[in-house]
Amino acid sequence: MRTVLGDITPAGLGVCDAHDHLFLRSPQLPGQELDDPGAAAAELRAFRAAGGSAVIQWTPYGMGRGATELPRLARESGVHIVAATGLHQAAHYAPEVLERLRDGPAELFVAELTEGIGGTGPRAGMIKVAGGFHGLDAHARHTMAAAAEAQRATGAVIGVHLELGTGASAVLDLLCGELAVPPDRVVLGHLNRSPDLVAHRTAAEAGAYLAFDGPSRAHHATDWRLPDALASLAEAGFGDRILLGGDTTTAGARSVNGGPGMPHLLRHHRERLEIALGKDLVTQFLTTNPARAFAADWARAPGKPHRSREARRAPTA
Repeated sequence: MRTVLGDITPAGLGVCDAHDHLFLRSPQLPGQELDDPGAAAAELRAFRAAGGSAVIQWTPYGMGRGATELPRLARESGVHIVAATGLHQAAHYAPEVLERLRDGPAELFVAELTEGIGGTGPRAGMIKVAGGFHGLDAHARHTMAAAAEAQRATGAVIGVHLELGTGASAVLDLLCGELAVPPDRVVLGHLNRSPDLVAHRTAAEAGAYLAFDGPSRAHHATDWRLPDALASLAEAGFGDRILLGGDTTTAGARSVNGGPGMPHLLRHHRERLEIALGKDLVTQFLTTNPARAFAADWARAPGKPHRSREARRAPTA
C-alpha cells in the first residue's frame, strides 16, 4: 500500500474512505475549490475522530492535488493518505495542459507512482482516469491506454470516474478486454449514482471493485436505493467487491463548512447501512476490501515506459 509517507502493509490501512478529496480544483466548479490546507487538516481531524484511518484521494494530475501538503497532513492527523496520478475528463483542464501531455501521459503516471510527484514529492498510490456518459471519447481512450501501460509497469490500481455511474461495461471492455488490465486492478467509481443492479452485478462478475462513494454529494434521486444495491451484490456473493467513499468535491460540502464532509461516511452513513446490512458486512466494505483493492506489489516491469522530457518538467498540481 503506497501512501504519501511511504509504503505500509495492507493490514495497516484500517477504516478507509475509498474515494475522497482533500484538495481539488476544476473550471467545472468555480468558486468551490478545495485549496485550504487548514480546512483539509480540520476535515482529517473530524474524520479521525469518527473512527477513520485512511483516505484515498482521487484528485489526479493538474487539478490541485496539494501534493506538497499531503505528507504533513498525514503526519499531523495520523490518517494514511493515498495520492493519485492520472487524468480526469478533458473538460477539467485548459487545452494547453492536455497538449503538453499528449505524447507522454504513461511516462508521467509511472514517474509519479515510482519516483514522486514533481520528481521529489510524495509518490502516488493509484491511477485516476475517467469515462463519459454511457461511453468513452477519444480523450478517455487515450488516458486509459496510458493508465493501462502504467499499470503494467507498476502494478498500481486504476480508479475510474464513471459519469453519473454509467458506462461500466465500456470501461471494462477497453481496460480489461482490449488493454488486458487484470479486472481486480480496476475500481469503478460512482456506481451509486446509477442504481442499475444488472450493471452492478455484471461489473462484479467481471472481477472489478465497485465504489459507492457519494454521501457527501447531493444524489437524492438515487441515495435511497443504495442499501438495496449493496444487499443485492452481497447476496449474490460479491460483498468482497464493494468499497465506500465520501467524494467531497466542493468547499461547501466540507463538514468544517457545515456540510457532511468526510466524517459523514463514518457517522450517519455507516449507521444507516449497518441497520440494513449488518455491522460485519459494512466493516468489510470499509476495511478488508479497500486494503485488498489498493494494495500493489510495485514491481517495475522490464518494459516500463521511459520518462520523456515533458514528463520530467511536468508540474505537481
